Amino acid sequence: MPGFIEGMMPVQLLAEILLIIVIFVLGAMILDKKMGIRIPMLLQAALVFIAGWWYYKFRIEPPLPFSVRAIYQVMIAIGIFMWVSSAEKGWTEFKRPILAVLDAKTPLTWWVRAVLLVVLPLSASGMAYKNLLPSLGEPIELRTVHPAPPAAVTVHGKKFPLQTSESPVRVDESGEYSNHIQDAHVMDNPFDPDSIQYMQNVKEGGDIFFQNCHFCHGDNLNGRGLYAYAFNPIPANFTDPGTLAQLQETFVFWRVAKGGPGLPREGFPWASAMPPWEQHLTTEEIWKVILFEYWHTKYPPRTWDE
Repeated sequence: MPGFIEGMMPVQLLAEILLIIVIFVLGAMILDKKMGIRIPMLLQAALVFIAGWWYYKFRIEPPLPFSVRAIYQVMIAIGIFMWVSSAEKGWTEFKRPILAVLDAKTPLTWWVRAVLLVVLPLSASGMAYKNLLPSLGEPIELRTVHPAPPAAVTVHGKKFPLQTSESPVRVDESGEYSNHIQDAHVMDNPFDPDSIQYMQNVKEGGDIFFQNCHFCHGDNLNGRGLYAYAFNPIPANFTDPGTLAQLQETFVFWRVAKGGPGLPREGFPWASAMPPWEQHLTTEEIWKVILFEYWHTKYPPRTWDE
């Protein structure tokens, strides 16, 4: 079943809950009028409460925390109380079996009361024991979106210190590195040798991107590719100001080259599904793809001194 997170809008969620209520009411009416089976008011209330618990626990994805479900269950209980107490007849019918168990004037009600007097305290003590029992599991490691990179990374046998390495395709005519070469200079001087070489590298990087990467990261680099929603989490959205705009170019080089398998432990449990592209692309091709991504999003790469 698709869950809330997989496309169910709030209006659809409300409509589904109302549909369940309508089915429940119609079913009770049919049983009463057509088959002569009267569901006791207390049983109806219990079924509604259980149905609400089941819906919030198993129908909505991702699963709701227990604290949130407890709040919803309290709201359901309040709604049930308002429903059964809205008419004197219904309220009398609802509390009749409860009062009968409390009075215990028959053998059946006596046994029911005895069982409840044993089960309820044991259940409460069991829940308290479970909640207070110290956990012996290993500590939770919170996942970080951009985990700390290593000091250096080795790709195709060459070691790249991430704080000092530079993109070999982001250079000017004199061979000097420039992280601002994609600025207005390129647009204002399309026939400048720097601009020609820069755009040639961008074009080659774009060709590689659309051959290998756009299926997940999307045509517009927004993380909404053809296969994007087959992964959890979905691929990175490069147009978001929290991704490329916040990263050094060497950080991106490390992530592309090593992929999800190269992430440190803090990158789990939802590790990236991206493959290690060093197994499929040359070092220069990886740099060109990165150059294209920065050019397309119009974000200049950050430098370590920033």
